[in-house]
Amino acid sequence: MNIIFSWLFLSLIVFSQNPKDSIPIGQIITPLGEILIQLDERTPKHLESFIQLAEAGYWDSLTFNRVIPEFVAQGGCPDTPEGFNDPEYLLEPEFDSELTHVYGAVGAGRDDNEGKLSARCQFYIVQNKEGLHRLDGNYTVFGKVIKGMDIVDKIVHVARDDRDQPLTPVTLDINIIYLSSEQLAEITSKP
Repeated sequence: MNIIFSWLFLSLIVFSQNPKDSIPIGQIITPLGEILIQLDERTPKHLESFIQLAEAGYWDSLTFNRVIPEFVAQGGCPDTPEGFNDPEYLLEPEFDSELTHVYGAVGAGRDDNEGKLSARCQFYIVQNKEGLHRLDGNYTVFGKVIKGMDIVDKIVHVARDDRDQPLTPVTLDINIIYLSSEQLAEITSKP
């Protein structure tokens, strides 16, 4: 009888944590540690795209392919024509004046196309503590690191070649985890 009650209790816990009632958080696991990203609802197409690609395991064989101290850690597809020309991987920009390139901002990479279309397969994290406000209104910011900027700081300082590519690959394992508002508040309240 105790086994049945235990199973029912565990089932209630699991089913009560319905992802629809929780907040999707991007989790990036690297050899140097974990980074958590709060995705912003003011950029719904980018939010949905990030979740879709993460849940499909798209980035899990890729790396942070461009790392520059006082600038960004950029990950996802390398700078290839496929990433910037395939309509399936392009998104209309979603600019919001409140979403700016502050330290820890997460944005969508792109080439110099006139429509400022995002390459949804590529993202970057601003590592400059002063921010990179010259990028505001030109690149979509769709999230912010809520845990792990110390990891981003380590990533941009790894040994790299003349193209700013790490000599030892910084691999990506990107997932979506679902947190309650209480769990999110606990993470964001920590320094």
